[in-house]
Amino acid sequence: MYQIIDGKKISQEIKDELKDKVTALKAEGKSICLAVIQVGSDPASSVYVGNKKKACAYIGIESLAYELPEETTQEELLDLVRKLNEDDKINGILVQLPLPKQIDEKKVIQAIAPEKDVDGFNEKNVGALCVGSKGYVSCTPLGIIQLLKRSGVEISGKHCVVIGRSNIVGKPMSLLLLRENGTVTICHSRTQNIKEITKQADILIVAVGKPKFIDESYVKEGAAVIDVGIHRNENNKLCGDVDFEKVAPHTSAITPVPGGVGPMTIAMLMYNCVSSVE
Repeated sequence: MYQIIDGKKISQEIKDELKDKVTALKAEGKSICLAVIQVGSDPASSVYVGNKKKACAYIGIESLAYELPEETTQEELLDLVRKLNEDDKINGILVQLPLPKQIDEKKVIQAIAPEKDVDGFNEKNVGALCVGSKGYVSCTPLGIIQLLKRSGVEISGKHCVVIGRSNIVGKPMSLLLLRENGTVTICHSRTQNIKEITKQADILIVAVGKPKFIDESYVKEGAAVIDVGIHRNENNKLCGDVDFEKVAPHTSAITPVPGGVGPMTIAMLMYNCVSSVE
């Protein structure tokens, strides 16, 4: 029988641990403040921002919301980021993506001071991860490591296959697995014989961006499968990159969608905010 990895439960455990830490920091006179910037009113972004504010309130972190109109210029946004960089009261800065087309996302991300980049997207933080130095790590991959560890899935010495090479998930995920002594293979849209490779995986992490792309023919019997994708199917129900019903019986552990990786991203954002003070 396979284990369903419960991201809601594990993220709640992490938030409760962080809540205790924040209480202890406040007793020492240390407060934490996260600035969240949203440009425009993309419905999905608004939901994410709302969830981040709720998590801050639960843990005891102050959150400042900057809701800017859709037509905000790049220079106006960069000016706000510079001001927040210089404000000693602010520990973390988060710019909700995607941004409107007139704004260069890369420039904005690189403008955030690395020590306040709690999303872990700034090139200096990514470089720190590459060489094993201290820095913030992208929240989704960091959350996946916690899901595996807290569910008793051993990473060290295992063959870990990551499908996807994005800067936000695929690349940092592979580096984190390497840091945990996994043997890592990255697959992507140009990979040949992809099934032959994925069927060797003890741990398969799927961030391909295609609904139910992975069926049982991609999965080694008894593998642990982590599904990073989130989509709506033809019946408007949420589903992932993995066809859960077909794949689950062949795994030792698997994340559901929803309720798997999703809740962990915000929990690890909170973790990064707290570690900004520590």
